[in-house]
Amino acid sequence: MVELALRGRESAYRELIDRYQRPVFALIYRMVRDRELAEDLAQDTFVKVLNALDRYKPEYKFSSWIFKIANNTALDEIRRKRLKTISLQGSPNAVTPDQQAATTPSIASDDQAPDEFVEARELSAEIEVALGEIRAEYRSAIVMYHMEGLAYEEIAQVMDVPLGTVKTYIHRGRKELRDVLDHLRVA
Repeated sequence: MVELALRGRESAYRELIDRYQRPVFALIYRMVRDRELAEDLAQDTFVKVLNALDRYKPEYKFSSWIFKIANNTALDEIRRKRLKTISLQGSPNAVTPDQQAATTPSIASDDQAPDEFVEARELSAEIEVALGEIRAEYRSAIVMYHMEGLAYEEIAQVMDVPLGTVKTYIHRGRKELRDVLDHLRVA
């Protein structure tokens, strides 16, 4: 598909956008927690992808390459504006059920009792608020690992850091999350 897009086939580029639009938006949204901003940053990401497509190296996974561009775009915006992320059970701006699902972390299962489900939703909201309080690099690594399901090696490629740094970011991010969420601990 990339090869066809490089040859100027607009349909190939549209196919790449269709394949990666939702995961790129979800990654960015989980980092900035603002739907309109995430849409703008996702669009910026695809413009950057189009402009840099000739620099893509086929020996790497395309998804890692595009996530790297999306991650860097979101991190640049976070640093530029010093964004904090705050959410209460998903985006208030998510219009469709698909958008709501894509932007809401879920730790509830279908076989939970209603009270367990409510508790899980409340905990998800607390975790989202806590994610907004930790360092951007840690947040990025944690979102990619725990919410996007990427392996450490792929996160290292996306973030352009050594594997050990990814492990450190995730470890330190978890510690910061524990500290921010300490008020939830039962004595």
